[in-house]
Amino acid sequence: MPSASCTPSRSYVRRSRRKGVNRVPVPPRTSAGPAGSSAGAAAAAATSAAAAAGSGVVFVVSSGSSSTSGTPDPPGTASGASIPGNVIHHPPYDLRRKSPPHNDGGPSTSSVAVSCTTSQSMACSASGTPSTSPTMFFNATDNASMVPARKRPRRTQSVSSVERESQNSTFAAQYLLHDLPDEVILLVFSYLMEKDLCRVSQVCRRFRSIANDVELWKKLYQSLYEYDVPLFNPEPCRFEFENVSDCEHANPWKESFQQLYRGVHVRQGYQDLKFEGRKVPFFNTIQAALDYADEKGQSLHTDAGDGALIFIHSGTYTGEFLVIDCDVSLIGAAPGNVAESVILDRESESTIMFVEGAKQAYLGHVTLKFSPDVGSTTPHHKHYALEIGENCSPTIDHCIIRSSSVVGSTVCVSGMGANPTIRHCDISDCENVGLYVTDYAQGLYEDNEISRNALAGIWVKNCASPIMRRNHIHHGRDVGVFTFDNGMGYFESCDIHNNRIAGFEVKAGANPTVVNCEIHHGQTGGIYVHENGLGQFLDNKIHSNNFAGVWITSNSNPTIRRNEIYDGQQGGVYIFGEGRGLIEHNDIHGNALAGIQIRTSSDPIVRHNVIHDGQHGGIYVHEKGRGLVEENEVHSNSLAGVWITTGSTPILRRNRIHSGKQVGVYFYDNGHGRLEDNEIFNHMYSGVQIRTGSNPIIRGNKIWGGQNGGVLVYNGGLGLLEQNEIFDNAMAGVWIKTESNPTLKLNKIFDGRDGGICVFSGGKGVLEGNDIFRNAQAGVLISTGSHPILRRNRIFDGQAAGVEITNTATATLEYNEIFNNRFGGLCLASGVHPLLKENRIFSNQDAIEKAVTDGQCLYKISSYTSFPMHDFYRCQTCNTTDRNAICVNCIKVCHAGHTVEFIRHDRFFCDCGAGTLNNQCQLQGEPTQDTDTLYDSAAPVGSHTLMVN
Repeated sequence: MPSASCTPSRSYVRRSRRKGVNRVPVPPRTSAGPAGSSAGAAAAAATSAAAAAGSGVVFVVSSGSSSTSGTPDPPGTASGASIPGNVIHHPPYDLRRKSPPHNDGGPSTSSVAVSCTTSQSMACSASGTPSTSPTMFFNATDNASMVPARKRPRRTQSVSSVERESQNSTFAAQYLLHDLPDEVILLVFSYLMEKDLCRVSQVCRRFRSIANDVELWKKLYQSLYEYDVPLFNPEPCRFEFENVSDCEHANPWKESFQQLYRGVHVRQGYQDLKFEGRKVPFFNTIQAALDYADEKGQSLHTDAGDGALIFIHSGTYTGEFLVIDCDVSLIGAAPGNVAESVILDRESESTIMFVEGAKQAYLGHVTLKFSPDVGSTTPHHKHYALEIGENCSPTIDHCIIRSSSVVGSTVCVSGMGANPTIRHCDISDCENVGLYVTDYAQGLYEDNEISRNALAGIWVKNCASPIMRRNHIHHGRDVGVFTFDNGMGYFESCDIHNNRIAGFEVKAGANPTVVNCEIHHGQTGGIYVHENGLGQFLDNKIHSNNFAGVWITSNSNPTIRRNEIYDGQQGGVYIFGEGRGLIEHNDIHGNALAGIQIRTSSDPIVRHNVIHDGQHGGIYVHEKGRGLVEENEVHSNSLAGVWITTGSTPILRRNRIHSGKQVGVYFYDNGHGRLEDNEIFNHMYSGVQIRTGSNPIIRGNKIWGGQNGGVLVYNGGLGLLEQNEIFDNAMAGVWIKTESNPTLKLNKIFDGRDGGICVFSGGKGVLEGNDIFRNAQAGVLISTGSHPILRRNRIFDGQAAGVEITNTATATLEYNEIFNNRFGGLCLASGVHPLLKENRIFSNQDAIEKAVTDGQCLYKISSYTSFPMHDFYRCQTCNTTDRNAICVNCIKVCHAGHTVEFIRHDRFFCDCGAGTLNNQCQLQGEPTQDTDTLYDSAAPVGSHTLMVN
């Protein structure tokens, strides 16, 4: 704004010079130029109104409205009015005084120039020429200081006309600065543009308050930038929209104006328009704006070193070949969804390229499209919507990026030193790969939407190593993320789901790190690592995939650690085809098939996992699978906790396998391996089952709480059971049957709710050096054609017999100690002739013989829970059968005088004492319900575990 000028008296000038007083420079009086707009007329009207009211002060501002033909006033010219030479001016500070100033009768010596001042006097000059620094220009508005009142000269005479003029001037100033309605001033100011509005705000405090009106600046802001909310530039390469209600600035629109005012605008149809009070360059094309920015160079940069700023307004920009090789910021400008309104489209070559030199370039809030002609013969496999080359690091922000090319990718970042920041972008609905990072490129990729692409959402290859955080990668028609050919990268907190193939694929030496991601609802699997793939998958949620949550094959060796892998429509982790890997500290549950499946010579390390509540089994090792499985907790699965079959040889150490709905560990069809130092307990079936040629080593385990026994070896099963603790099982601690031939050495088999070891149905085996004690039934029961070898065992403190051999069975007993058993030491049924050598049988209680001697019914001491061995008979008079055994004392007392028949010396309980015969037992008293069918040392149940290929 031009300074308000005045003509001082000669005496005033002489006196000032004589006294050497520092004065504010007063520009020479100039004549007014033509009014350039209605704003100039409005300002002139305000000036005239103030003069008509008798004011001695005139405030003049320059025009601020746009015009297609008008031109700005020349420097030093006040638009709309001229300044009379006989007006006495008072500085604004004096005009705001509560009392009128003293009048000595002489001419006033007070004078002021209304101007913008800063410490360097750079914000705006008295001629109205704008500063080259927008920041200084806007700061001057808020920090301008008023010129202090000058010291008044001594009163030399009293002049009444001067006194009256001074009073009129005071009254006019009072009206203008205090009584003129704010609405009138606001209306006048609404015709001004930003630069003149800043100048008038320096006139006085009232003007400054009104000139900072939020709605006034909002209107100005939206006329230039078109945004619905203010945009801020808090740091290089960062532009953020902020709601007015959340903004800490008193006037967010004005603050944003200040930060963005250096910008150049691309707005079609505006290039030839002139705006008084605004010096903003407009261009019709982006390339023209880039050329202008390159020509101006540092003059368009901020003090912080930001490059040129180019606003691209609403419209579709086609055919421009844009190569960015400098630090320039290009940002869309439009109301509503900005990016949807600003479209850069190209049919040949890449839509926009960033190359070496673009270290702090920025592209934001635009749509990039690559739309090649389908009939073109030009190959487009190296053309992209966005291409970022070597040695540059632009920021791409809030862009929509599309490509209809069926080859290549939509975004390509390649080359050493390529290190962009791509965030909040939408890379979707493309007919190829979404984002491709290759050839040692890096970069930061955050909060992007990558979806519905025809090929992979992301490719990473050739030693590229991007950092990708919080990206949403979904509904792709291929894999979600594909790393291959030694690609790397760090993927954190990404949501990857509903892709047609795997959510994440790793191949051919690739080694990504995937952390805190959610990989789910894949139409095949979650993670697929193959062909020597590596990678670290840490703390992810992998769930609800149609196939396995994690696939590892063909010599791949990833780390799968601290993930939650659950609710898969097949298995949790599937390792096959010589796969390896470290599977550690994962929570694997609720999968339709095995939690972990190992097959075809695969050899992973599986440890510290919790594998539970599967709809199938826990761990399934088959087809020559191997692996080290240690310190896992496997529980509450519907089928076996661990299956080992078809030539597999895993090592299981220090696992807790429990509470399953079938078997704990199941070896079948030549399943082998080692089972060492595990805790196996509380299964509905046996803790361990071995069958059909399986030959595992089972050493140092604790096996207890099985509802169908501790260990069941059947159908030709083998195995070495050594130094195990087998206790508190509902049936026998160890069952051996149907031609099975295991070796049991140095085990402790105790506190069973049935017998210790039960060998029957042609079972064999070598039982050597075992301690068998405190079992409810016989320590060792040998029956039905079996022939085991018992050597150096200690069988003691049993609640029934030590060793019982019955039903055509035989055995070899050498060097055993059998003592302190309730029903006797060695009990042999009729026709049994074992091989005995140097056994010590001593201190047994012989409770059966004592009961017989005392005339007691044997049922009194055995009830239906055990089967003591003694003579039993049948009564022909009572028409009993061989199934109805009668003890010798009941024959003597209850069936005295009847025709009776001796059957054999064998295991039974007395049916007469049990009350199952027609005559009441005279030795027992009240009859007892026949429970012969409830418990008869029932044979164990083989597993019904399903076979899965």
